[in-house]
Parts: sequence; C-alpha cells; structure tokens
Amino acid sequence: MRLTQGTFSFLPDLTDAQIAVQVEYCLGKGWAVSIEFTDDPHPRNTYWDMWGMPMFDLADPAVVMDEIRRCREAHPQLYIKMNAFDSSHGWEALRLSFIVNRPAVEPGFGLVREESRGRNIRYTTRSYAANKPAGERYSAT
Repeated sequence: MRLTQGTFSFLPDLTDAQIAVQVEYCLGKGWAVSIEFTDDPHPRNTYWDMWGMPMFDLADPAVVMDEIRRCREAHPQLYIKMNAFDSSHGWEALRLSFIVNRPAVEPGFGLVREESRGRNIRYTTRSYAANKPAGERYSAT
C-alpha cells in the first residue's frame, strides 16, 4: 500500500530536482516552508514532529533542500513532508504539502469494524505499523 496524503500523492515520488522546483515556487510566492516527520501517518494525525523551525524569508531553495537532506539522514525510515504556508492575509494558511520521504515498506491501514448499540456499526482505520511501539514501526526487523 502506498500512503496518499498531500499534493502529488497519486504520482510517483518526486525526485530531488522536482522537489527543488516546488520549493522554488513556494519561496517565489513568499511562503514559509517547514519540514515535518512521523512514524504515524494516520490521516487524522495532523501533528507530525517538526524538523527545526519554520523557514521564513528564504530566497535560496538550497537551504530547504539541505534541511530535507538532513532530516532524511536522521530519519530514513519515516515519512517526511514539506509544508508551505502563506501569511499574506494575516494568518497562516497551508498552501502546499507533500511527502518527500517514505519508508521502504509501507504496511498500510486496516479497516476496523465495531458494532454498537442499536445495530449501529462504526468503522475506523488503523495503521498496521501501529502494532509496534513508536520508534520501531518501520525498522527492518
């Protein structure tokens, strides 16, 4: 299973050159860029760990690409995404977000069915990786 979250999620993974073009586009718009990572990519998990601080007022895409490289080196088996925020209206609005790194093996999600009172049935998704403790979810073993 391939995780599909954010822009470009149904396309093949972007190359570093393609990522750099997107970074350049974001910086050209004056958007702040941030990098986040997680081992719990559940669709409702919006709180990924932040890599460093958000990058404001940058002109050189190489700075962002270097931070992506450093995050990949520190977390090669985790999901990493880049976000771009627009503050031109006085508040931060997410304009672009896409995955720049993913584990070699993506175990996917299962559908959990729960029957409750009154013949109600509830469904939720659960990552198969969540069966392992945090920090071990995408290890080779």
